[in-house]
Amino acid sequence: MDFAFEETDDAFRQEVRSWLQAHLTEPCAAEGGRAWERELGRGGWIGLGWNSGAAGYGNRRATLTQQVVWAEEYARVNAPARVGHIGENLLAPTLLAYGTDAQQQRFLPAIARGEELWCQGYSEPGAGSDLAGIRTTAESDGTGRRTVTGQKIWTSLARDADWCFVLARTTPGSQRHHGLSFLLVPMDQPGRIEVRPIRQMSGTREFNEVFFDGAFAEELVGGEGNGWAVAMGLLALERGVSTLVQQIGFAAELDRVIRAAVDSGAVTDPVLRERLVRQWAELKTMRWNALRTLGGSGDAGVPSVAKLLRGGWHRRLGELAVEIRGAAGAVGPDDWSPAEPYELDEAQRLFLFTRSDTIYGGSDEIQRNIIAERVLGLPREPR
Repeated sequence: MDFAFEETDDAFRQEVRSWLQAHLTEPCAAEGGRAWERELGRGGWIGLGWNSGAAGYGNRRATLTQQVVWAEEYARVNAPARVGHIGENLLAPTLLAYGTDAQQQRFLPAIARGEELWCQGYSEPGAGSDLAGIRTTAESDGTGRRTVTGQKIWTSLARDADWCFVLARTTPGSQRHHGLSFLLVPMDQPGRIEVRPIRQMSGTREFNEVFFDGAFAEELVGGEGNGWAVAMGLLALERGVSTLVQQIGFAAELDRVIRAAVDSGAVTDPVLRERLVRQWAELKTMRWNALRTLGGSGDAGVPSVAKLLRGGWHRRLGELAVEIRGAAGAVGPDDWSPAEPYELDEAQRLFLFTRSDTIYGGSDEIQRNIIAERVLGLPREPR
């Protein structure tokens, strides 16, 4: 694919810049969260990629290059973190590919308006990267609804979400990827759904445990027992245009680490300098790989390669961030008192969070197995 920007893209970029400049000064931008999502929705900026088969759900139609322009400009001005990205970038394309017309009409406009937030119910304590081990069940109650029972973990934004898409076992006695279904579950079910925040090493609590105790699910996407195909289709979307947004954030983090190395004099160390150069070169490689994926590459291993590149790169950046600071990177502020907790600085938060990059979203071991078995044709790993 010739991924060159055209004159229409340049005009679109100016429109994006003008809109962001005008609206980032409003109170909703400072507030972030739902208020900012609704502001984006009023501007039609949610769901730029929902073009295929869509008559319009309140979103703007945009080419692939225009979607990249929006992502680049949004990251460039350090706009507020999105709380609606799971619904916009994961669920919505999945509904366009597997959902019914009624499901699309019910859920997509609300996402495009920034009114309904979503979370993802995949991982479980005994089924992380290996999703086929899911134990959460959903039984029909005879009225068209299903009752969901089980536990999910590492559920981002679960405390704020209105809905959760849940992978559950709907065929009793089924094993592995057979007998699973993709369900849409409303989160406002007191006594039937409990959300418990998980405190991480970095002190943040964006991940959660979610317990379902007979929670109702009225919507099933892709048909009974076809949840595995739908779930795998969604995971492929997780490494599409959204990866470019992530890489723009990575570039900003790398710039800050390089500035810290220059300011501290650590850049004069030839080993650290070589590692910084390698980080820069690998980030360029990740961008080219992402663009190749967007260009229509159907290789089965492309998403796994992207995940391997991303996770290892980000973790090494976190290590560099604290190494550049030397011994000061391992201690708290000078005025810290043992009687009170202290805030981690930016480099320390980056280091601690990136410990998880090679695990969440599919561990490195699982990604290597996928590449070995599905791409290289090597024998399957013994179970």
